[in-house]
Amino acid sequence: MKAKKGLSLNTKNTLTGLSFILPNFIGFCIFIMIPVIFSFGLSFMEWDGYSPMVFVGLKNFTDLASDSTFKIAFLNTIYFAVLTVPTTAIISLLLAILLNKKIKGLNLFRSSIFFPYVASIVAVAVVWNMLFQKDFGPINEFLRFIGISNPPGWTASLDWAMPAVIIVSIWKGMGYYMIIYLAALQGIPNSLYEAAKIDGASSWQRFKYVTLPMLTPATFFVIMMLTINCFKVFDLVYIMTEGGPGRSTTLLVNYIYDKAFLAWDYGSASAISIVLFIMVATITIIQFRAEKKWVSYM
Repeated sequence: MKAKKGLSLNTKNTLTGLSFILPNFIGFCIFIMIPVIFSFGLSFMEWDGYSPMVFVGLKNFTDLASDSTFKIAFLNTIYFAVLTVPTTAIISLLLAILLNKKIKGLNLFRSSIFFPYVASIVAVAVVWNMLFQKDFGPINEFLRFIGISNPPGWTASLDWAMPAVIIVSIWKGMGYYMIIYLAALQGIPNSLYEAAKIDGASSWQRFKYVTLPMLTPATFFVIMMLTINCFKVFDLVYIMTEGGPGRSTTLLVNYIYDKAFLAWDYGSASAISIVLFIMVATITIIQFRAEKKWVSYM
């Protein structure tokens, strides 16, 4: 009698691997892929969630051209990202360089800077709203103490509400990106710095020609993640300002929420989400190409 042939080792390994990723893949399909596909189809429909769907073609997209709130939300999103991304990356890098040295209480400093990232966004927004209060807030009291008689209204001001949100966003996120830079800094071989020092390179030259090139992968990751997070920020703005005062802090994600769950216009909300997706995808592709050019230049 012939012995029964069992599964080969490669087949067993493949099945084992699939058994591990299958639950996550099922969750991805149910909660991400299917809603994204449905949203794409819904962008060509008119639907309020109750009535039958009506195919309207590109009407939802063409209507955005005359939608003043969409234009304001679009510009606000760009403004928020342009100020938040480079500022957070630079501050995170400086903090990582500072905390990469051997100083007393190093772990305490690292933990205190990282803590805001894991803190509740609701608690963070509420506390910062109290700090930003126009009449009795500690920040404005300090500004009056140093001689600024008419400090800004912050979240109550059309001009200062967005900078206030940007400040809180930077403060909350910089600890996470500091850790990424810190790990990258500790992975740079000391031999490179020693060789540069022997060649007579100054501290700035060592930073420019050794540290920065070696941090390219980390910088690319930080900028890409910051960009994606800036384009999808919702909770911080919603809790601090609800998109106000007026429309001064209304971002695209907030406008999608308003269109879908306040105006019950799921077609327009889906169209805006597709525009946001195209924006993020375009910027990501540009970043990938720029990273390749940066690496080849280095």
